[in-house]
Amino acid sequence: MAVHPIDYRYGSDEMKRIFEEEARLNYLLKVEAAVARANAEFGNIPMEAALEIEKKASPDFVRLERVKEIEAEIKHDLMAVVKALSEVCGEAGKYVHFGATSYDVVDTANALQFKEAIAIVKKDLEEVASILKELAEKHKSLVAVGRTHGQHATPITYGLKFAVYYAEIKRNIQRLKEAEKRIIAGKLSGAVGTYAALGEKGFEIEKRVMEILGINIDYSSTQVVQRDRYAELFCILAIIAASFEKIAKEIRNLSRTEIAELSEGFGEKQVGSSAMPHKKNPINSEKICSLARVIRSNAIVALENIALEHERDLTNSANERVIIPESFILIDEILKTAKKTLKSLIFNYEKIKENLYLSKSLNLAESVMQALVKKGMPRQEAHELLRKLSQKAIEEEKSFEEILSENKVVSRYLSIEEIKELLKPENYIGLAVEKTERILRDY
Repeated sequence: MAVHPIDYRYGSDEMKRIFEEEARLNYLLKVEAAVARANAEFGNIPMEAALEIEKKASPDFVRLERVKEIEAEIKHDLMAVVKALSEVCGEAGKYVHFGATSYDVVDTANALQFKEAIAIVKKDLEEVASILKELAEKHKSLVAVGRTHGQHATPITYGLKFAVYYAEIKRNIQRLKEAEKRIIAGKLSGAVGTYAALGEKGFEIEKRVMEILGINIDYSSTQVVQRDRYAELFCILAIIAASFEKIAKEIRNLSRTEIAELSEGFGEKQVGSSAMPHKKNPINSEKICSLARVIRSNAIVALENIALEHERDLTNSANERVIIPESFILIDEILKTAKKTLKSLIFNYEKIKENLYLSKSLNLAESVMQALVKKGMPRQEAHELLRKLSQKAIEEEKSFEEILSENKVVSRYLSIEEIKELLKPENYIGLAVEKTERILRDY
């Protein structure tokens, strides 16, 4: 019976496959096979034994059910794998796990999982970046009201909004790529990291194991790969989740009934509320925001795992069984939901234009201030004048254009026609279009 929602609700089959029990067993067996091969190459065990171990180090021979049976008896998960592999290897079985400690195998298997899972995350991030780039290019001249502190600010373009998101996603891709060499690292250095069980060729054997597996080495290991490496991974996943939460939150806010500039695609038979038939809730964006909280909380656990006692204790083990698959599967759900949501965005162009003029041009006070300064009025004096005139427009419920046109001080500097031009939103987007193009080009 499935218990955790990642079993039946979240994550793609592609990502979940990496963390299935049988897949995990296969990663562990791959490491054991590489350990045997490297030991044989450096003369620690017979090559014929290593070849037999390599042949049998597969779930086709080592059954998950048998591993579980042994673990139930001996209460040690990795040793259960070692015993199950030894059983099927005949005489060669006595050389299984030679010179290794449990976490040589566990942490190196983790690195193999990380390698595959990170590849999926990077691929999805690139696809999201491509969608955001297309949205930015398509809407680079679409003028909308900017908002700061939840209030109307000067105009912006939707292209610039999406270009900013695009750049952030590309930075997240860079973070992952730059960190991979530290994150995707295994070890084969024994009980406390001294290579005592491997002998004088320990460095070479460890290097050869990682070459076989295609991953890097944590030379600075004790009994475990040091958990600052894992913490870096989880912090990057948390940053990625937060980036998508930001995008999703903006979609949610822009789809509010009072704003209504954007909305998620809504299926023909989709139900928004069990009580209110009219509802079209932004459920995909809300899901992204919700799952991001779990991924952030897992980063805290990973940070706690850095400070293991002495050469290690077991306080990381149980929680990593949870946070490793959970974080990757939930970030996978976020990315795939984001792709779907961004592809199906609906723009309400009439509402975007309506909101631009909702404040009756008050949000263009800066435009007028800049013009007054250019005409000779001191900047602070212009600011104070327009602050007072803005309040007057609100109190008298008049348009800003009307208030400005009636003011004698403003009239000494600006004509009616100039005021009209200054209060056109499309005339005060600065270099928004050029900035959008520059971001899309430079990233």
